[in-house]
Parts: sequence; structure tokens; C-alpha cells
Amino acid sequence: MKIKVLTALQASNLINDGDRVILGGFIGAVVPEAIEKAVGERYLTTGHPNNLELYFTAGQGDGTDKATNHLSHPGMVKMACGGHWGLIPRLQQLANQEQIQGYNFPQGVIAQLLRDSAAGKPGTISHVGLGTFVDPRLGGGKINQVTEEDRVSVMNIDGEEFLFYKRINPNVALLRGTTADENGNITMEDECLFLENLAAAQLVTNLGGQVIVQVKQIVKAGELDPQQVRIPGIFVNAVVIAEPEQHMQTFAEAMNPAYCGRGQATEKTTNTRPLDAKKIIARRAAMELKQGAILNYGIGVPEVIAQVTDEEGITDQMIATVEPGAIGGTPAGGLSFGASAFPEAVITQDQMFDFYDGGGIDQAFLGLAECDQHGNLNVSKFGSKIAGCGGFINITQNAKQVFFCGTFTAGKMEIETGHGELKIIKDGHIQKLINQVQQITFSADIARRNHKPVLYITERAVFKLGNQTLELIEVAPGVDIEKDVLSQMAFKPVISPELKLMDARIFLDQPMGLTLSEEALTKQDKLKSQSVAA
Repeated sequence: MKIKVLTALQASNLINDGDRVILGGFIGAVVPEAIEKAVGERYLTTGHPNNLELYFTAGQGDGTDKATNHLSHPGMVKMACGGHWGLIPRLQQLANQEQIQGYNFPQGVIAQLLRDSAAGKPGTISHVGLGTFVDPRLGGGKINQVTEEDRVSVMNIDGEEFLFYKRINPNVALLRGTTADENGNITMEDECLFLENLAAAQLVTNLGGQVIVQVKQIVKAGELDPQQVRIPGIFVNAVVIAEPEQHMQTFAEAMNPAYCGRGQATEKTTNTRPLDAKKIIARRAAMELKQGAILNYGIGVPEVIAQVTDEEGITDQMIATVEPGAIGGTPAGGLSFGASAFPEAVITQDQMFDFYDGGGIDQAFLGLAECDQHGNLNVSKFGSKIAGCGGFINITQNAKQVFFCGTFTAGKMEIETGHGELKIIKDGHIQKLINQVQQITFSADIARRNHKPVLYITERAVFKLGNQTLELIEVAPGVDIEKDVLSQMAFKPVISPELKLMDARIFLDQPMGLTLSEEALTKQDKLKSQSVAA
């Protein structure tokens, strides 16, 4: 064999003190769990490797002890740069205790930075992040006081501002595929995503480092279809054959063939969701959907929109995408988020964010956490909790239309509905519409500058982004504006002279009978129609 086949422990010994390590994976998908677990165990036993730098694009972990959590011990890490920190509480703790340096950059920027660094470029130039906490004038993505090095700067090109993210120089990549051949070529037939594996492997190879890939099996040279090879063997130094329990397709599912487009797609069985606050919000959001639109749904309340479109029988009239690479199909939730059942196509994560950053998404529906009087949103930092921005900045700054969806207040809320009206029995104890957000993840000023239409949808009121602040444009029937809306906000919005009631169908137990506008038929759909007519 030309390729070295190692145990996970042997592979962990290839990592030295002070190494700069790329960690592949998206939540629990495509995570080299066996290798990362072995590296963590080796450190706890020997104290090596220590003072590592970690680089990761997306959230990686189960919120307790898997993936990056294996590597989050005092002394083991010197610096971490990642797109999402919400699932790695141990690393968060080290950052909060000022024991490590840390950066939170947009998920898409990190994926593109791997590719650009692999090509020998000085870094990545992007408009993504302007006006947010990643902008060096607002913190530069640093997550604590001990982090001092500036890795982001402002550039002016032809009179327009951009952010410049400095190149990175990792010398180890821990990645995952499905099958390796004797020459180290890697296919990913059982993985639900491809992510940025190729870019990471190219980068580390070009820097003379070690690329270690976890797989399920090895076959003889020549047995793999060359068109299915996702990481060529010239970029691979060693492979590790993992046991099934450490090579689950996601952290929620051992293997779901539908995520790879295999098996027979059966007709969906729609389980009707009770009419709670989240469903009310999702219903109002679904009324904004346009036929033929290319969509992105965030986690949380936006996930419920897909349930609503299933109930209304209109899901197949739009195309959902997920930032790590899946196009079409049905996006999964929970610890399988990122995968899609029966996708039409899967591309790499850096390619998907190229599409997003260029304005490819027609409509984006994302969560609403903290919102301030200017219309800025924070979804990335709450007190000592470092959630991270993930793909939120890429998506919200570039989608043609943005809809923020969330409950009006946080905490235990009780409502009464189902008869065409909404009554607030008990409000949540935490205000979400406040004077100033702790951190700007969505910049209202940048949205205004780009003339982007933005709606803020809650169960009791709908606002739009105005010239200076939010403008109240709809309230739920049965809601007292002063008591249930204005008194629960820390600032006073502009009240539209054309203030309307939200559609009463939203607050009825039966389906709404929702139909979509054909105004936004995509160019592709129009061409298809013309072709059929011809």
C-alpha cells in the first residue's frame, strides 16, 4: 500500500505541540470523531499535543462531549478560530476564562479562506462582515481580551469598502470520508455533505503538513470511480479506519440513505403541529414565500416554516438550500441539521457560500434573538455564552429578502388562540426588543445602504426595517397594542399610518389554504415553461 493505514491513536501521534489544525465537520456530520477522541485522550494521558491552534468553519459537537469538545482542555489549545461556538461549551469556557485566544468569523468566510490560502493568496477579500462585530472597527471578531492580533482589516477598492481576512497557515488537517483506496484517494458516498474537505487538504499539503482522513473501509487501487473521488490521494498522508459507532452519518443518525439521495422517496406523512406561538410565526412567514424562490431556512422557528408548507401542500414550489452544500430536498433538523433528505445536488461549502455571497438566495428566514432600536440583531453572544455567527452574516447580508422570525419575548409565554385571534395570557420575562444589542450580527445600516427589504415577524406583531428604527406594520387580531406590544419593548417604534391586522387565518386551527404568488418565478422556471410550451 502507498498510503499509511493507522489506528486512531497512531494518527494522534502525528500531531505535535504547537501544530495548527483544521477540524473538518458540520455539527455531527463528516466529523473525524475517532481521531479527535484519540487526540484528546492522548493529551489527558501525556500532556501532548499542547498549545494547538484550531480552525473550524461550522459548529462541531453535540453540545457536551463529542467532536471539538475532545480537544478543549486547559493547556491543549492556544488559539481557536471558528464560525460557530454554540456546541463546544468547554472551548467557550476556556475563552471566557481568558485561557485561550479566540476568533469568531463568518462561516462562509472561513470556508473561502481555506481555499484562498491553499491557492497561495494573501487572504480573502469580502464585503461579508462589514458593520458587524467582525468589522475591525467593532471588534474584529475577537471573542475575549487576551486575543490581540488583528486578523481583519478594512480595504478600499475603487471607492468601496471591503474586509480583508489574513491567510492562515495550518499544518494538520483532520478530515473524513467513506472509502479510501490503497493510494489514499477518498470518496464520500455515505457522507451527507462534502464541506470544504478538498480545500483543507490542498492547503495543508501545499504547506508541507499532514492530512489524516478517517474512513469506513479501504479498497484496492483502481476500484474507485475517479469522478467520485473528493480528496485525491496526492493530498492524503494517512487514513484511519473507524468503528461504526465513531463514524455515524450525523450525531443523531447512524446512517440515513435519504441524505445521500438513495432509496425511494415516499410521500410525506404530515403530522399537524399544534397551533403554538412558533407555528403562528411560521405561518405568517410562509405568507411571504414566492413560487420558484431559492430559500435558506435557519434553525429554530424558521425550521417550522417547512412544517407549515408541508401542511399547506406547497413545499415543492420552492427550492430549499442549506449552507454546507445541499440544494433541494428536505432539510433535517436537530443534530442532523445540515443534511437534506433526497437533495437534488450537493456542492462544497465554499462553493455554496460563493453562491450566497453573490446574492443567489431569493429569500432567507432566520431566527430573531435580540433586536435593538436601530434594527440590528444579535444572535452570536449572550452574556458569557458565545454562540457564534455561523453562516448568519453571509446569509443576511446577501439574500435578496430577509425575514427574522421569533417570539416577541423570551421565557415561558402562554397564549390562547385557534379562533382567529390571539390573546397573551402570560408574557415571557425577557425583553428581546431592546435599546442596544450586546453584539451586532446583523447590521441594519448595511441593509439600509443596500436597500434590502427586511421584516421582523413575531406571533403578535410584524415590523419592517425603517429609515431610523423599526416600523410596526401589522398586529395580531385580539392583541392590545399598548399592553402587549409597545409596553414590552424598550424603545418606541414608528407606527405605520397603514397599520393592518395580521391575517385571521393564521390564528385558526385548520389549514390556511395558502397559495403562492407567481411574481417571483425564477429565470430557470420561466425557461423551463418556455421549453415545455415550445
